[in-house]
Amino acid sequence: MNSIFKPTGRITRRRYLVLFMFFYFTNILSLMLMWQSYHREAWAIFLSFSIILIASIVVLLIQAIKRLHDIGKDWKYALYLLIPPPVNFIGFIWLAVKPGDVGPNEYGPDPKKTDVV
Repeated sequence: MNSIFKPTGRITRRRYLVLFMFFYFTNILSLMLMWQSYHREAWAIFLSFSIILIASIVVLLIQAIKRLHDIGKDWKYALYLLIPPPVNFIGFIWLAVKPGDVGPNEYGPDPKKTDVV
């Protein structure tokens, strides 16, 4: 089983979408709690949720790289996802909709045959 923290290999649309929804929800929740703690001047909470926000963004980018590998694209296309919303959201949704390459490609075997989720 591939780790969600390694940007190598390929993942299916289903697994990508599940991880995307979880970590995007984490991003939104972290931003709301950061906003609230900023106004209350609770700097420890603000810093904690800032770290969670950065970590979840990194995990989302790693999953996007794996999804790009499944489509047959290089990791460099993931840099477009760093553009602020709504551009990055459109890119993440495009990755969830675009079918991957059938069979093995240069990034690994077909994940549909090995994916558990």
